[in-house]
Amino acid sequence: MKTVVIGDIHGGFRALKQLIERANLPSDTKYIFVGDYVDGWSQSAEVISYLIDFSQKYDCIFLRGNHDELLLNYLRTGDDNPMWLSQGGQSSVNSYSELSKTKKNIHLRFLENLQNYYIDSENRLFLHAGFTNQHGPQNEYYPNMVYWDRTLWEMVCAMDSSISENDDKYPKRLKLFKEIFIGHTPTIRVGYDKPANFANVWNVDTGAAFRGKLSMLDVDSKEIWQSEPVFKLYPNEFGRN
Repeated sequence: MKTVVIGDIHGGFRALKQLIERANLPSDTKYIFVGDYVDGWSQSAEVISYLIDFSQKYDCIFLRGNHDELLLNYLRTGDDNPMWLSQGGQSSVNSYSELSKTKKNIHLRFLENLQNYYIDSENRLFLHAGFTNQHGPQNEYYPNMVYWDRTLWEMVCAMDSSISENDDKYPKRLKLFKEIFIGHTPTIRVGYDKPANFANVWNVDTGAAFRGKLSMLDVDSKEIWQSEPVFKLYPNEFGRN
């Protein structure tokens, strides 16, 4: 069975559909989504509806991103804090204003049931952002760190690639898992327009919220599929630029 991991979507429904169609994977494929389904392009509600339907046909793991948690808070309480609105939240508010109460409740349950992290049978970790605890994400004092942390990615980007795992200076966090798959921080910020790998960490957020593409990675073969740059699919919008 093939297992693939999909990067941050940020309301780019057209890119998501295009990516799934381009990959055209077998029906027994396992799909792992790293979160941030919303906030950015204009179709956040459409993305969630599509994913709910998609999961009825395919084996899916849906992880929680920081933007998904912010939207959940808005749908629960109506809290539309200005910082969230300025970071893509307004696009989600607009998208959800057209949804029925019944549909909103279905989406609310989807967002509530997202997983903070997933560890597969081969000891590969999947989560939105990172973790800080040297004993793993399950031991984080603040559980929401797994969808806010950037230190894991910053660390591996700055690491000396010649350091051996047997070296005392080698980061203990990295020794816990065979591989770690994340999103959250766009790879385009460090000059990569495809999923990028440092040490045993793979980042599949290729900047779909900005001027990048939406990406999918085969966790075994490392084959990559991508949409068009998402901004080209929304020519009259600005995303999170």
